[in-house]
Amino acid sequence: MSSVSDAGLPESLLEALKQSREWGFLGEGPVETHIAHALGFAAAAESLTDVPGNGFSPGLGMGRWMDLGSGGGIPGLVLAHRWSDSQAVLLDSNERRTRFLSQVVEDEGWGDRVEVVSERAELAGRAAGLRGAFSLVVSRSFGSPPVTAECSAPFLRQGGALIVSEPPISGSATTPDSARWPESGLATVGLTPSTLWRGAFSYVILRQLQECPDRFPRRVGVPGKRPIYRVGGD
Repeated sequence: MSSVSDAGLPESLLEALKQSREWGFLGEGPVETHIAHALGFAAAAESLTDVPGNGFSPGLGMGRWMDLGSGGGIPGLVLAHRWSDSQAVLLDSNERRTRFLSQVVEDEGWGDRVEVVSERAELAGRAAGLRGAFSLVVSRSFGSPPVTAECSAPFLRQGGALIVSEPPISGSATTPDSARWPESGLATVGLTPSTLWRGAFSYVILRQLQECPDRFPRRVGVPGKRPIYRVGGD
């Protein structure tokens, strides 16, 4: 399923996303485009092959997953509706946005399976119950590739997956851009580049081969100031 018309979102959730768009939480473009972007995350995640022991089984449930920098609810709210048999955490450091997300979760009756956490990722990544607790992390526009990698890896259990939205990609590439996602740089936090998934939008899929070392994430702000690697040309 990749089209907005097939998403089956309830009217209440559609109205909430429209409100999010009006408040500037979603960025530019119509709500339908943002929903399509969220559905692309779902398709990318559901394309993964099940790996024994990682708690991630497409078609049977997505395990426990996190939307890193959930903001206005894309892709988190759409995925929470789609994966109704999963447990989710929507993480964002902006209190106004997390209040909005919490209200939507309450209105949709998801309180038993969707948690909204208002915290910096550098701090949440060291919290009991969050560190190493997720089969999947999705990230739409959290930060640069090295910042996203460092702030995501601590949440993933070994064998889990990180899916990140990529800028428009030309040509027929099927592997992650090695300038943006270098194998040696990602290995610092236990990640490895896996697949470039392409539909209406593009997404890079990274796998958590090893547990993230204890020294990561570093203090608030440090991942951006001193990234674990430099993107090609930086």
